[in-house]
Amino acid sequence: MGQICKSCLYSLTLTYLLFRPAEMSWDFILPVCSDDLVKSGAVNQYVVQDVLSIKQLNSHINSFKAALRSQGPLCILEHFDTAYSVLHYISHNVSQCSLFSVVRGLSVSLPTLLLSGSLSAVDRKQQLNAVKMSVFLLCKLTETLESDSYRETIVTAPSKGRKKDKAAGKGLLQWDSERETVLQCLTQLLQLDIRTLWSLSLVEEEFVSCVTCCCYKLLENPTINHMKSKSTRDAIIHVLGIMVKKYNHMLGACVKVIQLLQHFEQLASVCAQAVASWSSEYGVKVIVGEIMREIGQKSSEELAREGSGVKAFSSFLSELGTLVPETMIPNISVLLTHLEGESPSLRVAVCEVLGEVLVRVLSGDQLDDSARSSRDRFLDTLQEHIHDAHSHVRARVLQVYARVVNSKALPLCRYTEVMELTVGRLGDKSVHVCKSAIQLLAAFIAHNPYSCKLSSVDLTNPLEKEMAKLKDMRDSQKEQVPVAVITAADLWDAMKPELEMTVKAQLEPGSEEEENEEEEETGGEEERSDRDTALQIAQLLRESKYRKAVGLCIRAHSLYPESLFYSDLADLNAETLIKTLATLFKGPEQETPQAVSSDAPPTPQKEGGGNDGRESELKKQEMLVQYLKDTESFALQVERAIAVINNMLYWKTTTIVQEAVQFCVTAFEFSVANSVCGVRKMLPLVWSTDVTIKDAVIQAYRRLYLNPHGDNTRAKAQTLVDNLSDLTIDASLGTVQCLEEIVQEFFSSESALQTSVVQVLWERFSGRRETKALHRRAAVLLLGMAARAEREVVLSNLDTLCSVALGEKVAEDYLLARDTLITIANITDHVRQSKGVPFRLPMDHHLFSSLSQAIADGVVQSDPHWQTFMEQAVRLIYFLAESPDQLCSRLLQRSAHLLLEQITEGGEPNQSQLQEGGSQGSEEQVNCVSLAQVLSLCGAVAFWQVSHLERSVSAELRRRRGEKEEEEEKEKAPANKKEANDSCVEEELGLVGASAEDTEAEIIRKICETELLSEGNMLSAFLPLLVKVCSSPGKYSHPQLTTAACLALSQYMMISPAVCKDNIRLLFTVLEKSPLPVVRANTIVALGDLTVRFPNILEPWTPNLYARYTAWFCSYFFNENSSKYSNSSDNAIYNLLPDIISRLSDPERGMKEEDFNTIMKQLFSYITKERQTESLVEKLCQRFRTAKTERQWADLAVSLSLLSVCERGFKKLQECWDCYSDKLAEPGVYQPLLSIAAKLRRRAKPQFKAQVEDYEKRLTAVHTKGLENVENEEREQQTGDAQSQNLKTPQPQKSVRKSTRGRSKPKLHDSDLVTPRKSRSRPKPAITFTSDEEEEEDAVMAESETPKVTTPIARTRRTRLRH
Repeated sequence: MGQICKSCLYSLTLTYLLFRPAEMSWDFILPVCSDDLVKSGAVNQYVVQDVLSIKQLNSHINSFKAALRSQGPLCILEHFDTAYSVLHYISHNVSQCSLFSVVRGLSVSLPTLLLSGSLSAVDRKQQLNAVKMSVFLLCKLTETLESDSYRETIVTAPSKGRKKDKAAGKGLLQWDSERETVLQCLTQLLQLDIRTLWSLSLVEEEFVSCVTCCCYKLLENPTINHMKSKSTRDAIIHVLGIMVKKYNHMLGACVKVIQLLQHFEQLASVCAQAVASWSSEYGVKVIVGEIMREIGQKSSEELAREGSGVKAFSSFLSELGTLVPETMIPNISVLLTHLEGESPSLRVAVCEVLGEVLVRVLSGDQLDDSARSSRDRFLDTLQEHIHDAHSHVRARVLQVYARVVNSKALPLCRYTEVMELTVGRLGDKSVHVCKSAIQLLAAFIAHNPYSCKLSSVDLTNPLEKEMAKLKDMRDSQKEQVPVAVITAADLWDAMKPELEMTVKAQLEPGSEEEENEEEEETGGEEERSDRDTALQIAQLLRESKYRKAVGLCIRAHSLYPESLFYSDLADLNAETLIKTLATLFKGPEQETPQAVSSDAPPTPQKEGGGNDGRESELKKQEMLVQYLKDTESFALQVERAIAVINNMLYWKTTTIVQEAVQFCVTAFEFSVANSVCGVRKMLPLVWSTDVTIKDAVIQAYRRLYLNPHGDNTRAKAQTLVDNLSDLTIDASLGTVQCLEEIVQEFFSSESALQTSVVQVLWERFSGRRETKALHRRAAVLLLGMAARAEREVVLSNLDTLCSVALGEKVAEDYLLARDTLITIANITDHVRQSKGVPFRLPMDHHLFSSLSQAIADGVVQSDPHWQTFMEQAVRLIYFLAESPDQLCSRLLQRSAHLLLEQITEGGEPNQSQLQEGGSQGSEEQVNCVSLAQVLSLCGAVAFWQVSHLERSVSAELRRRRGEKEEEEEKEKAPANKKEANDSCVEEELGLVGASAEDTEAEIIRKICETELLSEGNMLSAFLPLLVKVCSSPGKYSHPQLTTAACLALSQYMMISPAVCKDNIRLLFTVLEKSPLPVVRANTIVALGDLTVRFPNILEPWTPNLYARYTAWFCSYFFNENSSKYSNSSDNAIYNLLPDIISRLSDPERGMKEEDFNTIMKQLFSYITKERQTESLVEKLCQRFRTAKTERQWADLAVSLSLLSVCERGFKKLQECWDCYSDKLAEPGVYQPLLSIAAKLRRRAKPQFKAQVEDYEKRLTAVHTKGLENVENEEREQQTGDAQSQNLKTPQPQKSVRKSTRGRSKPKLHDSDLVTPRKSRSRPKPAITFTSDEEEEEDAVMAESETPKVTTPIARTRRTRLRH
């Protein structure tokens, strides 16, 4: 069959306007359903006479096209049945073309007809029918195509590994491109004033519904909120906006928006955009209030039934608040009721709306009283919900506050209060709340209105100073007697009556003689100016000398006739004289000319007129003090937050760590006290395995230290060096190692500051600029860090390092010399790690001579920092010298010689340096400190000698062997094929290299065992002395000497198994009996190294080694075990936990209840998986059956309460009710189980919450009434219910397990759980240490106490020295 063109349908309705229609007697009534058109309706109602079949459509469509061309769009009136038939058979895959030309023709031709005003009633009726017919066909066709498109999308959706149907896809793309065109054509038509076609311009509701239902149908498309559908979405909103504004669709739109939100959660954003557009662009602001009222009137029960609709309402309100917050203010009160509701998402939405209103409407200083009241009320509401019961609400409220603070919309008076609440949220159990709290605190610091430097320490002095000043101002104000301020006008009014009488008396004829007398008294007016005379007159009036003042005023007019002060006296009378006097006393009135006022004399005031100025100053001072107090309070809150956030840097949650890092950076930039602690604490995170955390720390340090500000390169370099130096000073070894990574990365990258930074560092180290000792040490350490990336930074200036730090003044600062040696050693790191020829300096190099001199001279001194310098010096000698053993041998000889010289030449020793205790003999003359330093030097040489042999010498042997083998392979090839094959097999098996390495290892071992401590070696000379000092603690009791001797002895024992075996008993004696903690600590570390190096010798002493370990070791063991199996199902703690509980709660052990709870709390912290928790709930409940005592019941109940029970675990707890229900009478069982229910109820959903409450009621009933009474009541209730339902269909009865209390229990099989029998094993002897007993002078373990070798441990092929 031929294709049926739908464009005929559309173009038909367009062109009907081009031709005048004939008179008609029927009306087209828009049907509710399309099928209603084929039914007979009312009188004169149009009815479709015949629905054509598919076979008939082709011919009728051809005639319809011909009529469209000849008659225009009015042919729709005659051919509507054909168009309706096409619409009726769309589902039969009849192809369609568009109706766009029809609707577009209507929009073009209809305005002329509507504006002409010449339409008759018949013509108007025909035009209206044509409009309704064309709109009906267009809308119904659009709805049908949209439904078919959605159906095809679902049916033809490609599955995995399957391609999409091209034909179906082509149809979808065609409709997607035409959808927007339909809406544009519909918009053009509806924008016309077609309401005049209806009677009284009242558009029928069916027409409005036909258009709007089509638009809402398009909105239901799942892809309507995608970015690609934006133009279609905007067109739909535009059409609906026209309908709302022009066609009275406001109430219908409100209802439809609510329905869309209830059924289509994804339309929340689209509906918000639509409502905002209708409110702002179309001026229908009432619709916002109507929709808000509809949502606000929904009860909690209705919202509970909504399901996804609640989330849609919440998203809609939040989005609407961001678009039109000012329009929501009048009706926002209807939403506040949801803040007390059960839905957390609605509470969040209302809080977000309040936040948007505060930021965009109720902000600034120009608010009126009503707006300020609303702002304060909204802020109070938000502040209450910082402690909301739901964590999501708490987190979002903090985020709202962060937006308010970032927008500077939070009043200053609320900063301290909100800050305090936010700091409290740092301890929230929810990770999201903690994260939001950190973000808000960072916003507070970044946008604080107080100061750019927030240090409470720096604010203390200014605050105290200003408070003292305020106190003085208040005291001075209290001392002053308050004087009423009387104005000149008040004085004039008081003197005016008497002055008028004086004026009249002066103007009388008999007063000339008196005037002559006054002239004599006040002579010399000619010498004064008119202004001076005016001042004198005013002064006379103040002194109540009215007669003299009046006389002087009269004479002044004759003396100064042109003066403006006396110009009114040209006509001398009482009135003008009074007026002139008033002007001279009070000053000119407002209407006085400017010239007069400018020359007028100052009006005198009585004392006390300066009080206004003092009060103003006092108010300013009070405001300043209050500002400083607020600033200090804010700074203290920030410092309190830093102490908490610094501990969050090592949380397991990545997002929390990232926020903590950013907060530390912000706090440091604002110079908050103790902020540098957080910056240092996060530095080790550069080694984190989490890439995001590592990058965050690196970026933080770049921002703080590696991107300095300055006017030029030199200033930037100095700032960078200052920053890094402050971080290096007093830093631990771990911090320095982490900082090396940051500095090495800076010098590895190409930066314009590198050269300037290196120059500034050398200037500080060399002392060219006046620098503190700490900054000099920091400079040389930073140079060493730079040397890791660029070796020549240090190597080219080696002489400078030696002359500055290792020269004649080395004894003045051993710490600077030590750090210099560390820097020099850094140039050998990459060399030792490479396979090339090792970098070494000759023995006669200036560096080694300086080191030898400094070490030897320091032996006979008592500088506390010499020890660390010596250790680094010996280490550097073995790293860089060609023959380090020879250098160190000479060094030992020289040091021993200087010590002997001190003994022989020193005469009477310094009593403060001698050993304590007053021992007799020549040993009393020994300087204990010098001897201790010599022994420390011996130990360091012994340690690094072994390290040198096993690392450097061994590596050099391997390198030379490799070079030799390569040369041999090049010189000769295998003699024959068989030899070649044999050599290849040996190489694959690793036999060639292994045998050579074994030979080299044996050589090294032989040297250590036979040569290092032979009689000809310098080290062997000190071994007897070490043994004697360690074995005689009573004679050699000096702490430094004892510490050095014991450490050196342990280092000697690392050399050979013979020395280790001979002195192992002595070392364990020192471990047991030494009163010095540092000696015991060093011994423990040494024994650990010896255990790895000589396991067969240390194996019998293992019990003695671990006897000193405490509960900390057990906690560490469990922590390591838990982390090892955190992602594995094989969790040993989980598997053994029930048995551990049974053993610890055994009455025979007598463990205290507090200790049991502490242990269980630690163990249960390792149970994190829900499935493990569920299983443990069941296992522990089953243990109630075998437990016999109340204490065991209580321990099991406490253990259950320590688990993080979820919904599945609670169901398991209910299933095991019979295991523990008969023991609920005991408070020790009832209270822990009740706490489980309380925890579950707080975070439960409504349905699950009801189950928890029923469980709580049942627990309480059994605890108070007893199990049997409760079961009897339940049984009677079930019997009554069964009798009342006898007439109904019978159901199978539910079996009820009865209580076993007071009845015989079922017999248990032997394999079942049985109460453990009383243990009859002998009590284990307690391990005691003789360090608590009285010490002997010479204390060594007896031979009988020495353990014998029981099980030999196979020695590995090669045991390396541990460092």
